[in-house]
Amino acid sequence: MPNNESAARSPDARRPIKGGSPADSVDRRQTAVPDNPTDARFRVLDCLISRTSIERAAKSVIEHVDSKTGGYVCFSNVHTVVTARKDIELRRITNESLLSVPDGMPLSLIARWRGLIDVQRVPGPTFMPYLIERARDLRHYFYGSTPETLDRLLTALRQQFPEIAVAGAFSPPFKELSTDEARAVIARIQASRPDVIWVGLGAPKQEKWMARYWEHLRPAVLLGVGAAFDMQAAVVPRAPKWMQCTSLEWLYRLGREPRRLARRYLVTNSLFLYYLFADATRRLSEIAATRGR
Repeated sequence: MPNNESAARSPDARRPIKGGSPADSVDRRQTAVPDNPTDARFRVLDCLISRTSIERAAKSVIEHVDSKTGGYVCFSNVHTVVTARKDIELRRITNESLLSVPDGMPLSLIARWRGLIDVQRVPGPTFMPYLIERARDLRHYFYGSTPETLDRLLTALRQQFPEIAVAGAFSPPFKELSTDEARAVIARIQASRPDVIWVGLGAPKQEKWMARYWEHLRPAVLLGVGAAFDMQAAVVPRAPKWMQCTSLEWLYRLGREPRRLARRYLVTNSLFLYYLFADATRRLSEIAATRGR
């Protein structure tokens, strides 16, 4: 299991967990959210998605690392906004994040259809190497996936970025951690003093993990990039560019992993279109009713 945490830069860079478990402490904090006053958003179903681009998202992450305010970033797509339709916790987490960037092409297309030309797609597999390249002095921690994938990921990143500072990496067990185990994991990450924590647990697990622990891990910024671990490690190949640019990346992944992704894509995509139509119909009815008064 990868584990190469290195020494701290300053003794007070992290707030220790005091009294009770990390989960208990964060559960009592239901309203505190990462501070990002410049984060304008647009609505997709019940979720508020950031009006941003890959350049502006990276700038915001770097600023929050430098200011030691921390926070977490959701990489939102059709799957997460549809899931958030009924999962109120995921909806709150998405809407209260530092950023919830449009990872999926359909979300950025919706923004363009609404005239929001400043919105661009920000895919996790693209954002990871972009941020590493742009901010070479950051210390990176990788949390998630399997030990084998983490080994391959770190090897690939060190080949691509020889000067990358890896604070550490940890592959958590698939079972739910006990309170003591969770405390130990958070303490382990705190001790490594990362600036950025890449989280690859899959949605919505990674979003809920980030929301639960981000305060204990600041000033690090947490980024839930999911499949980016597998793609950067070349465990799962990424779709050709033309499929990425035509909203067909989901179809490529479905062809590669039909048994795992069939329900997620076919059912979820259908629900997405249904919910969009239902919401649009309701808004038109409300507008018509208002004009008729």
